[in-house]
Amino acid sequence: MKLYIVPTPIGNLEDITLRAVHVLKSVDVVLAEDTRTSGTLLKHLGISKPMHSYHIHNEHQTVMRVTERILKGETMALISDAGTPAVSDPGFLLVRECIKQGVTVECLPGPTAFVPALVNSGLPSDRFTFEGFLPHKKGRQTRLQNLVQEERTMVFYESPHRLVKALQQFAEYFGKERQVSVSRELTKIYEENVRGTLEEVIAYFSEKTVKGEIVIVLAGKAEEKKKSEKYED
Repeated sequence: MKLYIVPTPIGNLEDITLRAVHVLKSVDVVLAEDTRTSGTLLKHLGISKPMHSYHIHNEHQTVMRVTERILKGETMALISDAGTPAVSDPGFLLVRECIKQGVTVECLPGPTAFVPALVNSGLPSDRFTFEGFLPHKKGRQTRLQNLVQEERTMVFYESPHRLVKALQQFAEYFGKERQVSVSRELTKIYEENVRGTLEEVIAYFSEKTVKGEIVIVLAGKAEEKKKSEKYED
């Protein structure tokens, strides 16, 4: 009676861990965001297990049913199309309900897109804030305004067709000279990391068709230098 949270590769299939393979082979059921995508992965790994759909559109309706099955003795693994479930992907509601019902939840370490993007950005990574996907419309300006004074490095997910618009909004709120790194198609053949000022990176991506998964790493506001205190003798 357990729920495993199993990260899956964000691109390169060799990034699956030995432990993840072992768990996927041992569970009774695999909960998959897209059974077609996950079916391809399981086939590649030589794993044949019953799969049930668990995605953002059916999450609220599925949580109780899945939890009840686990309480009756089944062991399940939750995976997303790529990366770690519940990080800008379905999973939080199920984890919360399982914990509430006394079900053991075990999350395996593994791939997630923002970590390599943050590390290879060259921006400070000792303190950062993960913002995920910003609201498309309602609340977007408010969220950006709230981040204007943020001194930590900021990490965002964005879709390729909205990338340039998002960068232009960042330039408007944070200034065109703010440093940024855009990572695209991480771990895949056409991986690309573009670094520079917002103005430079906007110019670069405005001249090309953007495809693939996007992670934006934006520098925080530079700390103001403290004024030197003068002491009298």
